[in-house]
This record gives sequence, C-alpha cells and structure tokens, in this order.
Amino acid sequence: MSKLVTIYGGSGFVGRYITRRMAKEGWRVRVAVRRPNEAIHVKPYGVPGQVEPVFCNIRDEMSVAMVMQGADAVVNCVGVLNEVGKNTFGTIHCEGADRIARIASQQGVSSLVHISAIGADADGPSDYAKTKAAGEAAVLQSFPGAVILRPSVIFGTEDGFFNRFAGMTRLSPILPIAAGSTNFQPVFVDDVAKAAAKAALGLAEGGIYELGGPEVKSFHTLMAQMLQVIHRRRLILSLPRPAAWLVAFGFDMLQAASFQLIENKVLTRDQLRSLKADNVVSEGAKGFGDLGITPVTVGSVLPDYLWKFRPSGQYDEMTSSARNLRNGA
Repeated sequence: MSKLVTIYGGSGFVGRYITRRMAKEGWRVRVAVRRPNEAIHVKPYGVPGQVEPVFCNIRDEMSVAMVMQGADAVVNCVGVLNEVGKNTFGTIHCEGADRIARIASQQGVSSLVHISAIGADADGPSDYAKTKAAGEAAVLQSFPGAVILRPSVIFGTEDGFFNRFAGMTRLSPILPIAAGSTNFQPVFVDDVAKAAAKAALGLAEGGIYELGGPEVKSFHTLMAQMLQVIHRRRLILSLPRPAAWLVAFGFDMLQAASFQLIENKVLTRDQLRSLKADNVVSEGAKGFGDLGITPVTVGSVLPDYLWKFRPSGQYDEMTSSARNLRNGA
C-alpha cells in the first residue's frame, strides 16, 4: 500500500464505489469530505487504516492542498444538482474543479480524474450544463493530461433516480414526470467506478470519455420498466412543459421563501431546462469501449435493489406464487 489517492467526495454515491475499487487495488485512500463523521461507512472498504475520511471543503484553497499532500492520484467526484447556500454551480463545478486541478499540477500528482456529466456544454440550455463545461475547461487548462468522465444518468443501489420515483409509487396511483420523451443512456455506478479507477491507475489516455450504458431509452420507457420490476401499476403522466415549469417554479420559490431551509429536491427550473436535450453519448465520442469495459444493462441490476418497493417487499415473489397456486386450484 505504497501509493495514495485522494478522492474528493469519496463517500458520495459515485465516490464510494471508486473508493472501494481503489482500495481493492491495494492503494491507500484518503476520502476528502465536508463531514468525515458521516463518511465512516467507507472505512471497511479496506484493511484497518487503508481508507481514511478526512475533512475538506473544496471552496477553501488550504483545505484542498492539505488533503492532497503526498497523493499519487486525485479523483474529483464533487458536484451539485441544485444550488443551496454557498454551494452554487459556479463555486463547485467551476472554481472547485479548477482549484483541485491547479493544486494537483503544482504538487506533481501523476493522475487526475474529473467526474463531469453528459450534456456539459458552454452553450447548453442550463446553468448546470454550462458550469460543468467551464469546469472541464479549467481542469484541462491546469492539468492537460486529466481524464474527464461524462456519465449519463447513473443508477445503482443508492441512486437518487430510480429509488426516488419508485418511492413516489407508494403515495399515488399516478406517477408524474417531466419531459417523458427525453432519452437517457443509463449507466451502472460501478461501471463508472471501473473507468475512474483505470484512469487513476494511469491505464487510460487523457481526454474526455462519455459513459453510457448499452441501451438508450426515453424517460417514460425507463419508468415503465421500473414499474414492472416493482410489480406496481401506475399511470405515468408526462406533464406538459408549462405545467412542469409551474411545478419547478413553485418548489424553487418554496426553497427561496424558506431561506433554503427547505431544499427543492423535486424539480428545479434549471433541471427542467437540462431535460430539453437528450442525455446520450455523442457520436464519435470516446467511451467504455476505449477503456476496455463492457457496461451492464438496467434490467440486470434494478431487481437487486428495487425489490423493497414491491407491495410485499422481499416476499412479493412468494406472495405472487401462492396467489397463482390458489387461482389454479
């Protein structure tokens, strides 16, 4: 365990999988997070002392530099979907990414991996897309050999996508969604972690890689597939754009009126603008194939963690079998 990697945001949804991968490779892992006491779950990913959560705020120069000292590789997983307090798109996606890349270059770090997102575009429809693109540009300017990974919507046990909508089915016979015709190319979180680990290990050429799963499906189709997995019948209602905008505006105003004590975790106006464009891999872009990784399908993973949303949870298959036997009798 002679080599050290610092993973900013290493206890989050994507970060924890990268942390596990790097620990399995025998590296010491420094998990840089704002609340180390809430990141204790990463410690068992390695042997005692191999994985250590440490305090870091990527908005602070000294904080970033201190946790990077002695690191051979750096991975930046920090990102936000909604602006709350000082954690704005600009401070996190642009300034934070630039700070990490600049200090990594100054400290002579060998490999830098930056997690961005498909749709990053300086001329994109949303602030999220524009700041992601600005962050990428800043990273490449300070660290030209960096590997930038742009995943599509990411799914996995702790995801905020399928889990969120599956949870909504417990509350209503109607499942409302916005931009149901928008296409996604869902990618499994551990496939993204494999790509990040390869890059951190120096096994990938520098540049931008767009990561999408083997299937392209519309938002509506993904929700229908999710309903099949959780054995529930719900009416999927794709809201007209004006109605979706009113919902997003209402929750944005609620967040503002509560002085951000109530965070908008439903739908923001910026997220709605992002949904104007398909979230799929661009033609000709480097991707999993260039990294020697074969991504898995949505259908092969969803049943492993969405079973808890079935009417009878883990016993739903047993209940269905018993019902079929009674009907057959």
